[in-house]
Amino acid sequence: MNIISLMLHKTAIVAFVFIALLLSWLAGQIVVSEKEITFPVMIKTSTTCQTTATANQSQLIVFTPSKYAAQLLSESLCDDKVVAKQYGSVIGYWGYRTVDSLEFVGKGIADLILAKNNIMDAFRAESTYNYQPVVGFSDYTAFFISSKEKPQITKQYFLDKKIALLDYPTSRSGYILPKQTFKELGINIAQLDITYVGSHNELRALLANGKVDLIASFWRESDSERFSKNYITPIRSNVAGTRWYLKMQHNNTDLLCAVQSHLLSMSKEQSFRYYQDVEPFWNCDSYPVTFKGEF
Repeated sequence: MNIISLMLHKTAIVAFVFIALLLSWLAGQIVVSEKEITFPVMIKTSTTCQTTATANQSQLIVFTPSKYAAQLLSESLCDDKVVAKQYGSVIGYWGYRTVDSLEFVGKGIADLILAKNNIMDAFRAESTYNYQPVVGFSDYTAFFISSKEKPQITKQYFLDKKIALLDYPTSRSGYILPKQTFKELGINIAQLDITYVGSHNELRALLANGKVDLIASFWRESDSERFSKNYITPIRSNVAGTRWYLKMQHNNTDLLCAVQSHLLSMSKEQSFRYYQDVEPFWNCDSYPVTFKGEF
């Protein structure tokens, strides 16, 4: 009898738990709306605006690492009459990581993109998607920058230094060129004390706060407020600047010239002088429109 009673007792417990779970589920169905649950987007990475051609479903897709540039350029292009003849809306995307631009370039998603020429070359984007340079920023010099002394390009100098580089294998000033220098000096990267960060601003913050001894980057005017220009050593000069590329699957020179005009105007509103110094690749004052070539 004891065994039978024990079995009945266990069965009752299992039945009770099952009923409790069933009732909880039914209560949940009553409380929760049958409508699809949506969660708010915590990080917005795009902006959209309409042209006057609201019935046109075509979208002009723009990508840039800068949120400000994406918003400013999208709004400017939406007001353009040439753009309105071809597109119903403009979507401006931004992403601060190199991997973001790789996605847009590698799959040919963007119609207009700000990118480095070495990334475009790596994906053969100009031949695969017929991306054409529209405007480009001037060449620059990559430097090792210190806060206390002028960096030396010697093996012994780097071995006992705390160094910060970018965590972007496609960055020339913050990754490629300093690592090439270490290799040329016969330094095993594993011997170095390197910290990797996500942006040039983070590099500067580490150096200014004394967390590292030197960084690899470019020099900009505002750097003189925190660092001395006497304590920079060039790694390489004439490094090609970034460029705006337009996907030209058709000989759409009206759109190209409209885009070039807006990019030139937008460059004048930039706070950094480097981004104000921009050159057009196309001669839109001639007919037919001609390519000026590299500069």
